[in-house]
Amino acid sequence: MSANSDTVMAFIGAWNDRDFEKIMSFFDDASFYHNLPMDPVTGTAAIRGVLEAFFNSASEIEWVVHGISETTDGTVLTERSDKFLINGQWMTLPVMGAFELDGQIIRKWRDYFDLKTFESEMARVSA
Repeated sequence: MSANSDTVMAFIGAWNDRDFEKIMSFFDDASFYHNLPMDPVTGTAAIRGVLEAFFNSASEIEWVVHGISETTDGTVLTERSDKFLINGQWMTLPVMGAFELDGQIIRKWRDYFDLKTFESEMARVSA
C-alpha cells in the first residue's frame, strides 16, 4: 500500500480502537468533511462536533474495509461497512469513502451512504 492508503487505514484503526483524539489528529483547521447527504463542515472544531455525535452514540465501533484503492492523484477510496454498537445492538451502514490527503492530514473526506438505511438502522437500535 502507499503512504496515503496507510494513513487512511491508520485513521480507520483509530475508530476501531475508539481513540477519539487520535481520530482528530488527522485533521487541521483547513480540513473538509462531507458526510453526504448531510451538510459539509470545515475545520477541526466543526468536524469534531459531527464526529463526536457518532462516536459517543456507540459503545463499540468496527469499521470493516472491503476494498481500498488509490487514484493516480493520490485520493484513497474505501468500500466499508461502518458498524456501531448502540443500545446493545449493532447498526451496520454500507459506506463509500474518498480521502484526499496532505501528508498525514486528511484534507478532504467525503463519505457516501444511503440516508434511508441510516435512518431505519438508527430507529431500530434506538427502539
